[in-house]
Amino acid sequence: MQSLGTIRDIEDAELELMLSWRNAPHARRNMYTRHLISLEEHLAWWERIKMDARHRYFMYEDHSEPLGIVGFNNIDILNRNASWAFYSSPSAPRGTGSRMEFLALDYAFFKLDLHRLFCEVLAFNEPVIRLHQKFGFKVEGIFKEHHLSDDGFIDVYRLGLLANEWDAARESMYNKLSNMIKA
Repeated sequence: MQSLGTIRDIEDAELELMLSWRNAPHARRNMYTRHLISLEEHLAWWERIKMDARHRYFMYEDHSEPLGIVGFNNIDILNRNASWAFYSSPSAPRGTGSRMEFLALDYAFFKLDLHRLFCEVLAFNEPVIRLHQKFGFKVEGIFKEHHLSDDGFIDVYRLGLLANEWDAARESMYNKLSNMIKA
């Protein structure tokens, strides 16, 4: 079985690295929170989030190199759903997002035992919308002019995926990713 990397718990020593990626322009422009986050603000957020079972964050690494963050939020055990997001290191190689997404979906549906996973993507981030769709996510709705950005109000896409849909797409996606890694 070809390795796609792994997601693991974030170590306290990696919090500054995590913040540097989160504050990188390529990540910040695609987030709801767009200001430069101070270390103090980041550490306070981390203290709150790591104690809350409704939120789980992981470091993605490949060949022992940290390359990105995967987060699950508002995990609802009763209704078996959650939202998720990810961002990568500015120096992450091409294909990192796909590998993170595969591992995140496996975690969501096989470890968290979710029935449904969803995400929100700012409308101008078309590459991420297409990436999610490649993995089987469907656009469930568009929140018109939902988020105020530097350029005015923009639409937000809500995408969702059910466990049985991931089950049906998983093997094909794994084979595609494995072939990309071999190339």
